[in-house]
Amino acid sequence: MSKPSRRILILVGHPDPAPDRFCRALAEAYAQGAIAGGHEIRRADIGTMDIPLLESQAAFQVDDVTPLIRDLRADILWADHLVLVFPLWLGGVPAKLKAALEQVFRGGFGFEVGPKGWNSKLSGRSARMVLTMGMPSAIFRLVFGSHGLKAVTQGIFMLAGVKPTRASIVGGVEAIGPGGRSRWLERMADLGAAAS
Repeated sequence: MSKPSRRILILVGHPDPAPDRFCRALAEAYAQGAIAGGHEIRRADIGTMDIPLLESQAAFQVDDVTPLIRDLRADILWADHLVLVFPLWLGGVPAKLKAALEQVFRGGFGFEVGPKGWNSKLSGRSARMVLTMGMPSAIFRLVFGSHGLKAVTQGIFMLAGVKPTRASIVGGVEAIGPGGRSRWLERMADLGAAAS
């Protein structure tokens, strides 16, 4: 028996809009696999967006977003599976992606924290993080504790009720060569087909 079709939002978090970035190739492979698997997809690309910075706690607490962020929120609400593809920069997500996440989650969009804990608003959704980096993935996990990934998976998605959140960590991306890149693209297509 085949798995039911899912609605998938693929968000490319690389701030450089150049089409030859490996993050975009990974996202495209996932998208093509998802389409072949009978799933519906929507795409968003941080590199092509104008994202304003939040500069105060007061601004973060107010739900005053641009039409672009409103559309991105609508895509998140439409989806039942979120795919976020981004490079590790200085141990975390690139600043433009962080700014976009702050804009999306401002004003209590995904969760609200009160005296009795948090109220999750995106329950029922799952996520896949696809993270590229120059260092080997084992070093990222063992030495750095995957902190750049946990900032999103636990600091945002867990609070919003998104689970499970799985990760694909592409380490040593500059050194894996064409064969390694091809294997990763095949893996992404398989994950897309499975909507995992």
